[in-house]
Parts: sequence; structure tokens; C-alpha cells
Amino acid sequence: MNPPLNIRVAIVEDTASVREGLAAILNGTPGFQCVCACGTAEEALRRIRRDETDVVLMDINLPGRSGVECVQRLKERDPGLQIVMLTIEADSQRVFDSLAAGATGYLVKNVPPAGILAAIEEVHRGGSPMSSQIARMLVQSFHRQGRVAREDENLTAREEEILSLIARGYRGKEVAQALGIATATVETHLRNIYDKFHVRSRAGAVAKFLGRQK
Repeated sequence: MNPPLNIRVAIVEDTASVREGLAAILNGTPGFQCVCACGTAEEALRRIRRDETDVVLMDINLPGRSGVECVQRLKERDPGLQIVMLTIEADSQRVFDSLAAGATGYLVKNVPPAGILAAIEEVHRGGSPMSSQIARMLVQSFHRQGRVAREDENLTAREEEILSLIARGYRGKEVAQALGIATATVETHLRNIYDKFHVRSRAGAVAKFLGRQK
């Protein structure tokens, strides 16, 4: 049985009505709490702290610094912070830039409140939520661009196994159990994969991995 939720969420969204609506959904749902709601990246960088925040919902189109830059700065400062992009943007390059900067998932704004809450819970438990249309778009984008792995992106057989399971939704402990190895070993392999793919998150690694399968 899973322990009770107590997920602290920060919102970074420049549209006040959207920001307030998300905060109301979070505060009105048991197990979720909006700890801060910011209108700009600059405000987010001042207010969001890892010891007070579990998950960040990040818009990509912000006045001043972009959401992508904000993600990068937050992850540099707090690598353990989990960030989900929530935006109307479905541009493949922006999606990839967000994931490469360290975002853990990417949802479009037409996702219903229940979907947003489920994504927050998923990322909090170690997953990488991504709208199906975003996942399809990423794969199609890689296919169109004909991206080919460079020499430094070649994965070992074990890394291929691990990333294949991660792409299917397995969490770290589940990967370890499936392959009969320690969870710490899985994390070591994942760090090596991130270095080879030049990404900072599981979602970014999965996006590149899926593109290479086409």
C-alpha cells in the first residue's frame, strides 16, 4: 500500500487566472499543496527551494527569462527538484530543449485537472509523465530530422536494457528487480546514459532513445 501523499508543488505561470486555478485545484485536493505560485522565472528563482518544494509546474512562455532557462537554473541549483512543463506549446524543439534542460515531464494545457494531479504524483514517485501527443511528436521529430547517435552516444547492452524499461514506465526499483541488480547500479547506469546523451533527466534520455529506435 502506498503511503499517504504530501506533495508540495510550486507553480510558475504568467497568466494569473491559470495560476490561481492550478493553485485552487492543488489546495482543494487531499495530499497536494501549492507552496508558491510565481508569475515570472525571476520570481521562481527567488522563491523556489528544494527543501520546501517537491514538484514544479512550469510554463514555457514567460516574460523575461523563458521557462527553459528557468528549468536549467533551478536544476543547476537543486538537481533533485522535479519539474513538469505545463504549456500550450507543442513545438518539438521547445519540448526537447525543456527535457534537455532537466524537465522531468511535459504536458499540454488541455490535460484535465485529474491528469495534472496524476502527473504530479507520477513524477513524485519517480516517473516521467508525458502527454501521448507530446511523446508521438518527439519520436516523429527525431525521425524527420534523421538524428543519428554520435560515437559518444553509443550505449552498452546493459544501458540499452535499462533505458528500454524506463521508456516503458518502469521506476528505478522496478528496473533493478527486473534485471536482478541493485538500485544504486541502475542509478549509476542512468548517470552514464545522461552523460552520453547530454541530457539531465530520464525524460530527456527516453526522448532521445525513442528517436533512435525509428
